[in-house]
Amino acid sequence: MTTARLAAATVDTPLVSRALLLRFVTIVGSSLGFYLPLSVVPMVAEAAGATGAAGLATGALLTASVAGEIATPRLVARFGYRLALTAGLVLLGAPTLVLLAAPDLATVVVVNLVRGLGFGVTIVAGGALTAALLPAHRRGEGLALVGVVGGVPALVALPFGVWAAGQWGAGTVFAITAIATLLSLVAVPGLPGRTAGGGGAAADGTGGGSHGILDGLRDAGLVRPAAVFAASTVAIGVMVTFLPLATSSTSVAAAALLVQPAAATLTRWVAGRVGDRRGQGRLLLPGLLLAAAGLLSVSATGAPAAVITGAAVFGAGFGVLQNATLALMYSRVGPEGYGSVTAIWNAAYDMGMAAGAAGAGLVAAGAGYPVVFVLAAVLLVPALRPAAREWRLTVR
Repeated sequence: MTTARLAAATVDTPLVSRALLLRFVTIVGSSLGFYLPLSVVPMVAEAAGATGAAGLATGALLTASVAGEIATPRLVARFGYRLALTAGLVLLGAPTLVLLAAPDLATVVVVNLVRGLGFGVTIVAGGALTAALLPAHRRGEGLALVGVVGGVPALVALPFGVWAAGQWGAGTVFAITAIATLLSLVAVPGLPGRTAGGGGAAADGTGGGSHGILDGLRDAGLVRPAAVFAASTVAIGVMVTFLPLATSSTSVAAAALLVQPAAATLTRWVAGRVGDRRGQGRLLLPGLLLAAAGLLSVSATGAPAAVITGAAVFGAGFGVLQNATLALMYSRVGPEGYGSVTAIWNAAYDMGMAAGAAGAGLVAAGAGYPVVFVLAAVLLVPALRPAAREWRLTVR
C-alpha cells in the first residue's frame, strides 16, 4: 500500500465499531451496577450495625475493587476478555439480590466485598478490551467517548438510587441493580475473546512490549503519568468527601458537585481530540494547573460563586488528566499490556481517593476545611515535575 493510501485509510478508520457498541452496553451495565446502590448500601449497613458501619461497607467495596483490579490482568491472560467480563458483571450484579432480605452487617460487608471484586474485574478487563477496540491514532478521542458513555449513567444512577430507596425502599434499588447489570451480559458473546498481540515501544522510546503490573511499576514511562493522575485523585477524594461539609448551603454543595463531573466529562472529550493531534504529554501540565486553581477557589468556602466556579475549574483539569494519562499509558505498551495499564491506572484512582478522604479528615479536624482544600492544591505541586518531563518528551 502506498503512503498516501495508508494515510487515507488511517484517516477513514471509524472510531465506533460494532464491537465497541456492544462494549458500550457492558459499560452502562457496570456503571449502573456500581453507582445505583453505592449510597444505598451504606444506609442499609447503618441500619444493620453500629456507628461507622457505613464506612466499613464502603471500605470493603473499594478494598476489594483494588484487589480485583490487581488480579485481573492475569485472569484475562489466561481466560480472555469474554469470560473475565462475564465473571465481573455477575459478581457485581447478582449479590445485590442477597440484600433483598433483611441482612445483618456481616452480610452487607461480604456482599460489598464480592461486588467490589466484580467491579475490579469488570473495569480492568473491560478497559483493556476497550483500548484494544479503539484505533490507536484516535484512542484519546475514543477514551473520552467511553468516559461519556460510562459517566452519564453514573451521574443519573447515584442520586436516583438514593431517591428510589426513599420512595420504594432499598430492596427495589437492589433488584433494579441486579437486573440492569445482568441484562448487559447479552452483549458479551459479541465481543472478542482475545485480541491480536504485539508489542512496540512509544515514539519516545519508553514502554512497549509485554507488561505485568510489577513490570509496569518499574517502567518510568508508565509511572510518570500514573503518578500525575494519582495526585489528582487525592484531590478528587478531598473534593467529593468534604465539599458538602465545608459549605454552609446544601444547594451550593449540590451545584458544585454537579458542575465538577460535568466539566470533567466535557474536557475529557476536548482533551481526547487535542491529545490525539498534538500529543497527550502536552496536556498534563495544563490539567494540573487547572486542578490546583480550582481547589484554591473552592477554599473560599464562604463564597458560593467561588466554590461553584472552583469546582468547575477543578473538574476541567481533572477531566484533562483522566483522559491524557490513560491514553499516554496505553500508547506505551502493546495490546498484551493493556490489562496491566488499566489495573495500575484504576488502582491509582481508588487508592488516591481513599488516601485523600482519610488524610484530609485528620487535617480538617484541627485546621478547618479551607486549609484542607489549599493543602490539596499544594499536594499537586510534586506532580509538576513528571508532567514537565512528559511535556519535554512530547515537544522535542
